Amino acid sequence: QGQLVESGGGSVQAGGSLRLSCAVSGSTTTNNCMGWFREAPGKEREGVAAIYTGGFTIEGGSTYYAEAVKGRFAVSTDNAKNTVYLQMNSLKPEDTGMYYCAAASRCGGSLTLSRFSRRDSLDAWGQGTQVTVSS
Repeated sequence: QGQLVESGGGSVQAGGSLRLSCAVSGSTTTNNCMGWFREAPGKEREGVAAIYTGGFTIEGGSTYYAEAVKGRFAVSTDNAKNTVYLQMNSLKPEDTGMYYCAAASRCGGSLTLSRFSRRDSLDAWGQGTQVTVSS
């Protein structure tokens, strides 16, 4: 059984940056698609970003971003460390929420972020890390 452990959340002012990390272990390292979703009170769960990793064997795999974060967030991996990152720049108060790292057996083109917005489409997810952006 695998694990995903997130870190890097915190509180920042609008316009600031944070980098989330997700350490992946066990069988979860063989999942082909890694990503992030977020949850906030009063809002629907949202798939934020995802990347095709080929089980942490592919460099520069396809990436997918929600419209709300395009141009501000960047998802990447360090395959040697089985770690997924989410670099978040120009943060806005509406980015506030709990961010979860998640694994799926495959991405899915235009359906990838929809997949990451549904827990029943995912193989595993972490405990989450809180991101709070103040105005």
